[in-house]
Amino acid sequence: MSSGRVFLLRHGETEWSLSGRHTGRTDIPLTERGRGLAKAAGELLARLRGDGPPALVLTSPRARARDTAELAGLRSDGVDERLAEWDYGEYEGLTTEEIRETVPGWTVWTHPCPGGETAEQVARRADSVLADARAKLDSGDVVLAGHGHFSRVLTSRWIELPATQGVRFEMSAPSLAVLGDERGVPRLDGVNLRPLT
Repeated sequence: MSSGRVFLLRHGETEWSLSGRHTGRTDIPLTERGRGLAKAAGELLARLRGDGPPALVLTSPRARARDTAELAGLRSDGVDERLAEWDYGEYEGLTTEEIRETVPGWTVWTHPCPGGETAEQVARRADSVLADARAKLDSGDVVLAGHGHFSRVLTSRWIELPATQGVRFEMSAPSLAVLGDERGVPRLDGVNLRPLT
């Protein structure tokens, strides 16, 4: 039985997250409000974790995630390309409503992203990240700073559900999810935990 938990930190608010535009590869900066909320998320994380630095902190390569981690008071041990957001391909920068004008009923969970990643590809990335995180838990907590859809996939895969079941979890900007275990059985300890605004 490990002593640590995995904390997922979704990046703070951006102009695109506010408007619902799918933001994968595009590097959109945090809004001023997003920067303030990232600091508040760091205070919440400290209350949830207690004293002492995490055993490992990894961030997505996108500035919005790296900046959120820094503003939250975390010292990153490295940038991990696997923590990048779902690649939306041709749907990058579009809202769900805009995509549904040509693909009725579209969601990232149920339909393909032309030129982007499939749910299976995203699940493989998530499984790889989680395997590395589990290996560090005997040393303490692991914090993964990233994105909304990918964090929801990480949550789903942690409790042994298909990637597409990430639809069942919310991850607002910014918020935390806490992945724990009970005697070796993966458990969800918290989801969409947000600082008071």
